[in-house]
Amino acid sequence: MEKITPHLWFDKEAAVAAEYYVSVFPNSKITHKSVIKNTPSGDCDILSFELNGQAFMAISAGPFFKFNESVSFMVPCEDQNEIDYYWEKLSADPKAEQCGWCKDKFGLSWQIVPTAMNRMMSTGTPEQIDRVTRTFLKMKKFDIKQLENAFNNG
Repeated sequence: MEKITPHLWFDKEAAVAAEYYVSVFPNSKITHKSVIKNTPSGDCDILSFELNGQAFMAISAGPFFKFNESVSFMVPCEDQNEIDYYWEKLSADPKAEQCGWCKDKFGLSWQIVPTAMNRMMSTGTPEQIDRVTRTFLKMKKFDIKQLENAFNNG
């Protein structure tokens, strides 16, 4: 078991969400399903699953809690094709898109981020970092070529 396992609370959609997420991410699977009967929320589906090897749990336990942008999951991407793939699969709310962040059809927030940006932000000069920052602040979905141009050329 992981030392820290994100646990996601859904109204009724835990099983549907887990099945969707494992279809989006490689190296993913549902590892366990069960139902807890007669809770204050009624019967609750509980699932354990892995997304690209990272353990998660999900529960369908009623409408008491909702996701918000204060928690998101970062997906590092090696190239623009990977960014485009995850953006297409996970972005379901265009008004929630900003600076590589998107919200899926279940209301969960994701950050779809190029790994090249980590390099730029950790090795760049203050001027390069400033140019990259000004560039990404205008973006919804990250465009690696635009970020690299800002980093390299000003």
